Amino acid sequence: MRSKVITIFGSSQSRPGAASYCDALRLGQSLARAGFVVCNGGYAGLMEASARGAKEEGGKTLGIPTRQFKGGQCNPWIDRKSVAKNWKERLFKLIEAGDGYVVCNGGTGTLVEFACVWEMLRKGLMSSKPVVIFGKGWKQVIRALCRVPEIGKDARLYFAATPAQVVRILKRNL
Repeated sequence: MRSKVITIFGSSQSRPGAASYCDALRLGQSLARAGFVVCNGGYAGLMEASARGAKEEGGKTLGIPTRQFKGGQCNPWIDRKSVAKNWKERLFKLIEAGDGYVVCNGGTGTLVEFACVWEMLRKGLMSSKPVVIFGKGWKQVIRALCRVPEIGKDARLYFAATPAQVVRILKRNL
């Protein structure tokens, strides 16, 4: 049986020592200890932190960069990479790779990644997969969106404040 892959979306701007970087590092460690493969875009920030955490615990990592950014080069914590030719292809490769998703703090790129997964789930364009919102960054935004009548409450979204909660949610829903 193959290990389940968890795709992590998050900012490339966070630096070592920052609270968000440390949180993503612990997230990667927890996911690896639970036997999950950590997948992300392969770049710096929270992508680097989650992959680093996974590798420090002996876990496996997958990076999906694009030739459009840094020529497709990944951070040193990525075991295996799958280079996409452009940003759009990268987005769908990240989504297709995941058995579940964790959305960390981030900017508009992270928002697009999350929104695409959420819409595909809502439209039934892929099988039901858990989406865990990790930390406080998106909580108010998502709660506000869920109050829009056309969106409504969505049972496929979970909120977690700690890496241990993320792992429990994923194990329960995969």
